[in-house]
Amino acid sequence: MVTQPQIHGDVDERYGHVADVFRDNFTFRGDVGAAATVYVRGRKVVDLYGGIADTRTGRPWNAHTPVVVFSCTKGILAICAYLLVQEGRLDLDAPVTRYWPEFGQHGKEQIPVRWLLTHQAGLPALDRPLTLDEILAWDPVIKAIEAQAPLWQPGTAHGYHSMTYGWLVGEVIHRVTGQLPGSFFRDTVAGPLGLRTWLGLPATENDSVAWGLAPPPDAEPFVDPVAERGITMGGAFAFPADADGLVTFNDPAIRVAGIPGAGAVSTADGLARLYAACVSTVQGEPLLSGAAIDDATVVRSRGQQRHGPPDSGQRWGTGFLLHSPPARPLLGARSFGHDGAGGNLAFGDADHQVGFGYVVNQMRGADDDRANRLTAAVRACLDA
Repeated sequence: MVTQPQIHGDVDERYGHVADVFRDNFTFRGDVGAAATVYVRGRKVVDLYGGIADTRTGRPWNAHTPVVVFSCTKGILAICAYLLVQEGRLDLDAPVTRYWPEFGQHGKEQIPVRWLLTHQAGLPALDRPLTLDEILAWDPVIKAIEAQAPLWQPGTAHGYHSMTYGWLVGEVIHRVTGQLPGSFFRDTVAGPLGLRTWLGLPATENDSVAWGLAPPPDAEPFVDPVAERGITMGGAFAFPADADGLVTFNDPAIRVAGIPGAGAVSTADGLARLYAACVSTVQGEPLLSGAAIDDATVVRSRGQQRHGPPDSGQRWGTGFLLHSPPARPLLGARSFGHDGAGGNLAFGDADHQVGFGYVVNQMRGADDDRANRLTAAVRACLDA
């Protein structure tokens, strides 16, 4: 007998199909706790949540439950970078050394800022071993990056910078603004928009966060030594979970530090409202100009990575995952966002003026299609 989940929230009548798919993700696809939010033309049309936020206590998921969203964090940093571009404070095609002189060592002197966001800098992993305490302290990672030689000729290939992306882009933001990226995002974007989205969780919010559950082990896990070193920062922490199945980013110290490539904590509404604000009128004029979105959605990296799994067909713009059917279809050519380990997804679409956020606590593996099914349901509702 299939157990029917308790689903809460509101859905515009036109978007009922999204609610059906959201419910099916619990019934047939293993969701434990989750939320999904969709804005269209600045109006919230889907606001759903349900299930269990913490399986240790039975705490239910409520309308304000956030969760670690892993690499959805990268899209947040990219939005911050484009805001600085619009203000004339950052040139994506200038060398990184214009803003961060110490970066220009060991063959990195001519790398433009853009390659930090397009995974073309050749810095997906670091040779210097770091402890978790050093990683959470920020500066030791920056020093290690400065001393690192690229693993390939920059600009000639791409490889997903799973963790280093956050410090690479984040330190440029730091040098331009004088603020670490989490503080800049809070003051410039999250605060004014009223988002329950943090890069550096306030300690007072720790008990509200959903407890992450490890994915089942893949039947045929792909192992690449460089990719593994990159995602675990040289073994400083297990990712996504340790040998006992404990999800690493459940650690309050990691949540508070806000690891900049993967450590953001957010509700579905926080992510959806963020992207809605980029493409439509949520609170004042859209955050991103048409020119910024045009630039962000140019395909910069695609095909087989230098280090990583076989080519899945994903396409990358400047800092964002783009519409990439069949692996990760969004809504179309002017969709931009990012997914996160285990099933999270957030994106905006300029043509439809959509902001989308889906967050989960039950991580899944390579065959996970929960977010894709929700995106397809949104697309069907828009087309109807």
